[in-house]
Amino acid sequence: MAPTPQLPPITSDHMDSLLAGTRLRRNRRTDWSRRLVRENVLTVDDLIWPIFLVDGEKVRQPVPSMPDVVRVSVDEAVREAERATRLGIPALALFPYTDPDLRDDMGTEALNSENLTCRALRAIKAEGFNIGLMTDVALDPYTSHGHDGLMNGETILNDETVDQLCRQALVQADAGADVIAPSDMMDGRIAAIRQSLDALGFRETQIMAYSAKYASAFYGPFRDAVGSSGTLIGDKRTYQMDPANTDEALRETELDIAEGADMVMVKPGMPYLDILRRIKDTYQVPTYAYQVSGEYAMIKAAGTNGWLDEERAMLESLLAFKRAGANGVLTYFAPRIAEFLAGEK
Repeated sequence: MAPTPQLPPITSDHMDSLLAGTRLRRNRRTDWSRRLVRENVLTVDDLIWPIFLVDGEKVRQPVPSMPDVVRVSVDEAVREAERATRLGIPALALFPYTDPDLRDDMGTEALNSENLTCRALRAIKAEGFNIGLMTDVALDPYTSHGHDGLMNGETILNDETVDQLCRQALVQADAGADVIAPSDMMDGRIAAIRQSLDALGFRETQIMAYSAKYASAFYGPFRDAVGSSGTLIGDKRTYQMDPANTDEALRETELDIAEGADMVMVKPGMPYLDILRRIKDTYQVPTYAYQVSGEYAMIKAAGTNGWLDEERAMLESLLAFKRAGANGVLTYFAPRIAEFLAGEK
């Protein structure tokens, strides 16, 4: 048997020469190589486009705190749906600006089958576009006090609110909503809505639960857009989550999945990437992030002032959600991103 060759001892100089062969930059040197080794990719299939509705005809009303975002009348919402379909965006999320005269302490307009959301649903569905329509289930666009639920004094009434939310969900499903998205954060609402939908024949209607929705400072421009900022009495910390908590987000998500949610969401997005990652790793269900109005407004403001490259920041922010595990993102940048990915801009 031949003797085992004796290897020379590894000295510090030898180690340095071995490490000299490791060059991670080789894979970054060219565009084609970077594309080959890329771990996460943003595509048009990752986008959900939130749009704001307003009464009238041929209305495109700017939202001052959200540059390039407009409230649109129903006829213009149909045009936006056509644009989204052409760009390949899979779904729209509809949010109404309700006339203050139609708001009351019960959010009654939410149950009106001829409200803005329902009219937009029917008008878009009538065109036969290959696009999903998602609707917000919460009372804050309809209440005179600006809260997501019914109130007794300063207390949000959980069970009474859930009953109202079930009625709202049924009205929306009947008008053509494909995805019901409860954003209210009442306890037990996913199970109640699922049971109500199933009982009246809407078994195929999906539910995307706002499972981890935090009491955040980043919602201000959205509240301007739906008209609730001027009406909100107090704050929402008794039902939206404490920004300091992470384990609680897992408990909320687990309950929503058990109650029948088809998809779950983290809101806001960028400040809560750790929550998104924990939820995706723990439950491995379709998980989404909402790049909320404040996040959008910050990027737009910085870009407008030349403080950062707006297009690169937009793309980088959305890629961060994918990297953290999101299956998709609700973002006001959706049409612009879709045009960029299609090479139109």
